[in-house]
Amino acid sequence: MTLWRFITTTAVAILLSTLHALTSPSPLPNLHFATITSTCKRNHHFESRQSQGQHDDRQARHPKCNSQYLSSILHTLNTPATVENVIPVPANGSYGEGASDPAYPVNPTNLPPLCAVTLRIDYSSTASYRFGLFLPDKLPSPKRLLVVGNGGFSGGINWLDMAAGPHHGMAALSTDTGHNSTALETSWANGHAEKKELWGWRAMHGSVVLGKQIFQRYYQQPDHDKLWTYYSGCSTGGRQGLRELQEFPDSFDGALIGAPAWWTARLNPFLMQIGLYNVPADDLNPYYIPLNKFSLLLEEVIRQCDNVDGVQDGIVSSPDKCEFDLGTLVCSEFGTNISKCLTAEQAETARKVYEGWLSEDGELLYPGLTLSSENQWSILLGGTVPSPYGLGYVRDFLLDNDDKELDWTSTSKLGKDIIDKAQRLDPGHSSAIQYDISNFKDRGGKVILYHGLADGLVPEKGSWWYYNKTIDTFGGDLDGVREFIRYFQIPGMGHCFSTPDCKPNAPWNIGGAFQAGLMGSDTWSVPGFEDVDHDALLALMAWTEEGKAVDKLVATTWHRPTDSNTGVFMQRPICPWPEKAVYDGVGDVNEAGSWECAMEKVELVSEWQRRVWRAKKGWLPSG
Repeated sequence: MTLWRFITTTAVAILLSTLHALTSPSPLPNLHFATITSTCKRNHHFESRQSQGQHDDRQARHPKCNSQYLSSILHTLNTPATVENVIPVPANGSYGEGASDPAYPVNPTNLPPLCAVTLRIDYSSTASYRFGLFLPDKLPSPKRLLVVGNGGFSGGINWLDMAAGPHHGMAALSTDTGHNSTALETSWANGHAEKKELWGWRAMHGSVVLGKQIFQRYYQQPDHDKLWTYYSGCSTGGRQGLRELQEFPDSFDGALIGAPAWWTARLNPFLMQIGLYNVPADDLNPYYIPLNKFSLLLEEVIRQCDNVDGVQDGIVSSPDKCEFDLGTLVCSEFGTNISKCLTAEQAETARKVYEGWLSEDGELLYPGLTLSSENQWSILLGGTVPSPYGLGYVRDFLLDNDDKELDWTSTSKLGKDIIDKAQRLDPGHSSAIQYDISNFKDRGGKVILYHGLADGLVPEKGSWWYYNKTIDTFGGDLDGVREFIRYFQIPGMGHCFSTPDCKPNAPWNIGGAFQAGLMGSDTWSVPGFEDVDHDALLALMAWTEEGKAVDKLVATTWHRPTDSNTGVFMQRPICPWPEKAVYDGVGDVNEAGSWECAMEKVELVSEWQRRVWRAKKGWLPSG
């Protein structure tokens, strides 16, 4: 089984929990749809070969990194927060919570000397949240803080992604969102409105506010000194970042937002609806597409769409420009090997996945998956039940497990009542649907928004939709919007990271959320390319602080996509929409210097046009 298949069948959280144990992945139905509950006692992993006495001695000798000093800071702030743990980490040390943190069990290694702090805030008698801080011993000026996001429904401190902060000369922060679970588990939300709210936004905001206050006092920073605060997150983490900057524009100065699951009340029911298209998962259902036929779809998409950009390299760079004819895959009537084609009913299922979710009156509720995402279709269409990203949300967030309201086995379509209820309640108030971010813009805030065109979990067209809604809100002024938010589409990249390890092995690594940790526990940027041209976080900082607009990002992949020791295989510029990378026709297609960003002519479509865009994009079978 290839690494890419492992990624697609286990999803983000499970992959991150097994970065160093890839030899025997479990099959999709067991892993992807399992409900995993952690009953572990918290175990703070730090220099495990040393005794607790040595830990206590090091804390006692550190002038600031000790419980007494941190508690005194909290006392001056008059906050109900309590210090849960304080550990001085030496140079080249490691810190995290290991298996006690099931969403992020891999601890970062090779850290600079720093103080690792965990705090707890009791929100009510039945709900609380925690957050972690990495406070470097030496912090250069200007002072900076990096906040990192979470993934899926996970609860846990993302220590691994926090490691980028200290390596870049920043402090770092992550919240556990108010619970402890993997990305796939939703039972914690059942009947708990406060926990939903903590996951939706409140834990992030509370952690950011208090984290900044602790930072200023820990480093004795004068109130008039600027603290540059940055954010990096993907998927749920992307949503968290957008939600925070929309509602609280002074939280961040710059945000690196990947594949955001921004409209929770629309997206998550749609993820369940996609799963319903492909169940029952047996041969008695004529509309069921078996796992082995997803590769047929991908091969045909590459055959028809690869050369749209003028270069035949296995990378679908412009799926929106491809007039894809699904009918070429439909089995002929006589003598056809049906394992090598789609039945008309299976083609209809594929059409719905590409088309998106439409209401009864034709309104676009959420756009479908993009052409070239088929390698990851197993995430949403590969099980015997709909994905927990959809089913779990509807059952435990929306309906609080009222089985009388949710009999998904007897229908292939979610009812209007579910859609209306999700829109009305938006459990946890997690949706990030305030498109007017003028206050953030006016403060000088910048956003790099990015999304993999081969994402098979969160549709890339959703980010395109969000960006166009933002442009609409600012009067259709694309140039004006590009002054503070730029959107980068990454051809061949799946959900948040990586690419197939054979074809196309597209450049994907830009230093986004989860990407460094995927490369290794001691990795904190793009290996070998820790600079503003290749690392989007550094590019964001230069844009925010120095006004250097991000005109391109150079993405990288290696001969084995997640192993930098195998040598660089390909690099290519990723351009801010609506620009596209264009080959110069002369140089090596695998080298970034052979490509340049060029503006494409685009039509900024109206809301009504979006409702019927599916018919204009050529995603329907011919005939």
